Amino acid sequence: MKKYDLKLWTKAAGIRAVKTMAQTAVGLIGTSLVIADVSWPIVASASILAGVTSVLTSIAGLPELEEAK
Repeated sequence: MKKYDLKLWTKAAGIRAVKTMAQTAVGLIGTSLVIADVSWPIVASASILAGVTSVLTSIAGLPELEEAK
């Protein structure tokens, strides 16, 4: 991980993870014909996994912090 202020990195990585989780949830919910057909445990599980993956990917670097320099 490049040297960043830990507070800024945590905030940027958290925002990116939440956005990724929301996009994953919307994508999975959108595959159901009606809201009653949504498998909520699968949506939650996939969204959490996407958030963890996003944070791990952020270790390689965040473009948001590169632009701030």
